[in-house]
Amino acid sequence: QVQLVESGGGLVQPGGSLRLSCVASGIILGVNSMDWYRQAPGKLPGLGELVATITIGGSANYADSVKGRFTISRDNDKNTVFLQMNSLKPEDTAVYYCKARILGGNPPYLNDYWGQGTQVTVSS
Repeated sequence: QVQLVESGGGLVQPGGSLRLSCVASGIILGVNSMDWYRQAPGKLPGLGELVATITIGGSANYADSVKGRFTISRDNDKNTVFLQMNSLKPEDTAVYYCKARILGGNPPYLNDYWGQGTQVTVSS
């Protein structure tokens, strides 16, 4: 009843940029926090890194590893969260997932929803 779909991943050279998008759709009454996580290759499932998070009011926080390079933003009217990634490094290579805390469904309840992930590869 609620679905998150990411887009925007791909292959980029070191120093390049990518912009990820994640759209929430379905029966949605409200979207609370929205986050981006990443799972690097070779890491055990469940040990992903919280990259960035943004509240409904627009307050953002970042992992130290991406501060100054990544920017999270959101469009509340479109239930969409973005991650602008600049000055990309090979160590940013990972599958990136968005997560959103959403009041939705029928009957409505508050739950965390995840997207399917989008691959970001930084390599020359």
